[in-house]
Amino acid sequence: MFREGQLPQQRVYHGVRFPIVLSPYDSNATFSLADFTEGIKSHKPWLLSRLHDAGAVLFRGFPVISASDFNDVVEAFGFEDHPYLGGTAPRKKVVGRVFTANESPPDQKIHFHHELAYVPEFPNKIFFFCEVEPGSGGETPIILSHVIFERIKERHPKFVRELEEYGLLYVRTIGDDDDVSSSAGRGWKSSFLTEDKNVAEERANKLGMKLEWLQDGVKVVIGPTPAIRYDKTRQQKVWFNSVIGSYTTLQDVEDGLVRQSVTFGNGKSLPGHIIYDCQNILEEECAAIPWQKGDVLLLDNWAVLHSRRSFVPPRRVLASLCK
Repeated sequence: MFREGQLPQQRVYHGVRFPIVLSPYDSNATFSLADFTEGIKSHKPWLLSRLHDAGAVLFRGFPVISASDFNDVVEAFGFEDHPYLGGTAPRKKVVGRVFTANESPPDQKIHFHHELAYVPEFPNKIFFFCEVEPGSGGETPIILSHVIFERIKERHPKFVRELEEYGLLYVRTIGDDDDVSSSAGRGWKSSFLTEDKNVAEERANKLGMKLEWLQDGVKVVIGPTPAIRYDKTRQQKVWFNSVIGSYTTLQDVEDGLVRQSVTFGNGKSLPGHIIYDCQNILEEECAAIPWQKGDVLLLDNWAVLHSRRSFVPPRRVLASLCK
């Protein structure tokens, strides 16, 4: 059913390729979507074992054409759906459990992050699907988080100790509705899946967030939340946060009002020069495989950070989050 392939952009850690690339065992055989989904079901323990080993699996060459096909692939794995509650990215539902990955403009880069890293209950698995491959650029680079933790700890031990001790405090001010000109432009109605402010406050409280209502939106205070977590299944610490993207793109003050900011959990400012050095480390370690139409990428959100490079349209990458 599956054969493992190799691509020049893969990394190798302790003899394991990252990501693992799986294709149909016989490239000359006629292979239907039903064959693929049945193969997932019958090989699920093996596939999950490979995902645990590598952190990421790219399925390439399978007959996944549409958003509906992608939804069938996600359903075949049998994971419970995870709602995008409290998220910052502007997204639209497409079909079933499938939505757009991020509606922000193509010239914007989305920095490395774990999905919903700042909330208590984040998705364990993330699926991406390339419905329309980019004109150029538009890769979704990925990195193993424990590798990043070890590299940053080695270079900036004091910084990592402070992150472990204090965590991170995120503050952002958002409007009522989505702003697709920003990669973090999701309005509060979409973020909390309601138009009722009382319901939004209840849901925010469960996510460890505090809402302060303003005349033209709401100030959202998140945290302190852990910046470093412990992956029990792999028995290792991971760099589990969105600090670099939040610091480098979201430090914004408008009319004396803080729109976006991130600090240590005790309110102390983050060291900018270290943040930018960490950004360089992330770029050095990432694997960025160009998308091909029909690709399905499965990530373990505990193990892997992901991002998005700018691109020349067209490009349509869809996503699904799972518990």
